[in-house]
Amino acid sequence: MTLSEKDALYNWHPYTQHKIFSHFPAIVKGNDEFLWDENGKQYIDAIASWWVNPFGHSNAFIAEAIYKQLTTLEHVLFGGFTHNVVVELAEKLIEILPANQRKFFYSDNGSTAVEVAIKASFQYHYNKGIKKNTIIAFEDAFHGDTFGAMAVSGIGLFTEAFQDALINVIRIPVPTKGNEESSKVALQKAIAENEVAAFIFEPLVLGAAGMVMYEASELDALIAICKQNAVFTIADEVMTGFGKTGKLFASNYLKNLPDMMCLSKALTGGTIPMAITTFTQAIFDGFVSDNKSHALFHGHTFTANPTGCAAALASIELLKNPTTLENIHRIQASHLQFEKHIQQHSKVKTTRVLGVIFALEIQVSEKQDYYSDLRNQFYNYFINKGVILRPVGNTIYILPSYIISNESLQQIYSTIEQAINEISC
Repeated sequence: MTLSEKDALYNWHPYTQHKIFSHFPAIVKGNDEFLWDENGKQYIDAIASWWVNPFGHSNAFIAEAIYKQLTTLEHVLFGGFTHNVVVELAEKLIEILPANQRKFFYSDNGSTAVEVAIKASFQYHYNKGIKKNTIIAFEDAFHGDTFGAMAVSGIGLFTEAFQDALINVIRIPVPTKGNEESSKVALQKAIAENEVAAFIFEPLVLGAAGMVMYEASELDALIAICKQNAVFTIADEVMTGFGKTGKLFASNYLKNLPDMMCLSKALTGGTIPMAITTFTQAIFDGFVSDNKSHALFHGHTFTANPTGCAAALASIELLKNPTTLENIHRIQASHLQFEKHIQQHSKVKTTRVLGVIFALEIQVSEKQDYYSDLRNQFYNYFINKGVILRPVGNTIYILPSYIISNESLQQIYSTIEQAINEISC
């Protein structure tokens, strides 16, 4: 029996209807941008394994840092203790994050990072005797799968079964071209008519919505409205953080800085699950009190895990290497060349590029669901060709590791063009 067959006997995969998809390639090895399955077939990982792996698979530098940490201190509880690695990580974060981010809360993944931010938004006001029970978010946003994170997400396929159990959320249009004014008006109306604790957003790029992009100036305007009305702003940089948009963080494009940021995915270079929610000093101070009930009673067993912190430190060191920025610029330039070529294709509706992110929309007669039949056709085509791409509806996107070769990029582009030519849309 193959690994894939054994997997089908036991394992439940995420975002998967197992009646449609029952057997998956069993990956046994990875190096740089490549993965190999149990049969020896090679794949180019064109999406950095769900956006987590900026420095390539089996990165020796990060692996060595993890090994050294495991042989020194693998874990110690963070409730009532601290350790040298998390202090060093905090000092590094202070250096690279926007200047107003001063306090760090550690958790396990992107969803929990968002969950912490939402809870802090509500409790900050509760501690002051103020009830604010509403969050504002973008339409079609995705912020995670725990209940708070799911509530502020806007993709119905993921949330419709739980609508009656979710917190109060008002969704406003994304300020894409032509929607700028309606987005501002909707935000102002939502704040005027509700007790709003916070506005959460994916800065500049909505990932799971299909790499939908909008201008930094428009987000600056929305944040300014929130600041004028004492509404906290939460930048969900789980996908956009650590260089993917061409700057260390998408928030670096902004003049008005968010009050909180959510980090995960590439934080540890795709090695160990870890997340951080960052805060301004003023928000932290709202929990410091003689009243013990004003503490933020939230925690995870592996909070600030030393091994994860060591991986994050190694990842940040690689991120700050000048070669990394050169690679990001190289990939962006390559994407722009492909965009110039492919946007003339009769089946291509739109294209967009930001940093290492490339996206194109296939011209279709009607809106495609997240896991539409068309999406599945493209996905299977790419896998058969040895390229890992996960289209969203009728949007095909590339988000590779920074170390990817020009040859692999060209193979990805060629495979996408072949798929568009051969698959009926």
